[in-house]
Amino acid sequence: MSTLKKVLETKKEGLLNIYCTAGYPQLNDLPTIVNALHDAGVDMVEIGIPYSDPIADGETIQQSNAVALKNGITIDLIFEQLKQCNKNIPKIVMTYFNPVFKYGLEHFCEQCQKVGVDGIIIPDLPLELYQSSYEKMFQKYGLSPIFLITPQTSRERLKFIDELSSTFIYAVSSSSTTGKSTGINEGSTYLSGLKNLGLQHPVLVGFNISTSEDLALVNEHAQGGIIGSAFIKHLRENTSPQEACHTFVKQITNC
Repeated sequence: MSTLKKVLETKKEGLLNIYCTAGYPQLNDLPTIVNALHDAGVDMVEIGIPYSDPIADGETIQQSNAVALKNGITIDLIFEQLKQCNKNIPKIVMTYFNPVFKYGLEHFCEQCQKVGVDGIIIPDLPLELYQSSYEKMFQKYGLSPIFLITPQTSRERLKFIDELSSTFIYAVSSSSTTGKSTGINEGSTYLSGLKNLGLQHPVLVGFNISTSEDLALVNEHAQGGIIGSAFIKHLRENTSPQEACHTFVKQITNC
């Protein structure tokens, strides 16, 4: 059983997933950040593979992608760095289809398995294409696909996503890119209805969670939260990545 599945089975609520961009702020910071987040008590980490056109991401993460690429980050180097990361924290990679396709999808999946990656988020990979061409490959290498839902996702598509999933479902808090809005819409019927969708898999909410109040609200309606832009900003404002991880987790969890 993957470390991600173990965490999801043992902790049913209050899950915290922190996103970081590989190669940011400095080229070799990834192991330091992942290991510090683990020590700070984060339940899982989402590792962004920098891409020149990150269409689902807002300005903050786009800028971190640009810095990482300028630093010289590559997919091969990311896999090398992941070998230095704590094996006990679930690791999810977030990328786009073009760089993975160019790298070679099966080779990518094989490398993920070797370095202990549990899941993959590819927002621009169509569900139908995944099911027809890549589902068996993901299963072969023990990788969980993680799909996104939005306030506009139909009931039929929700059911389809739930059937294709094997760990959790990523609920986008609103129809926007990451970090674009300020805070979570407390009156959102979409958010308040997440636990009543009758899904087999837990739901974690991401996009625009920037305060402990946002996270607390998300935890009322879902199994946990995913934080990216707010953490990237915190890294940018601190000289020590290790210290930044601990102070951010303390602030966002209010403990």
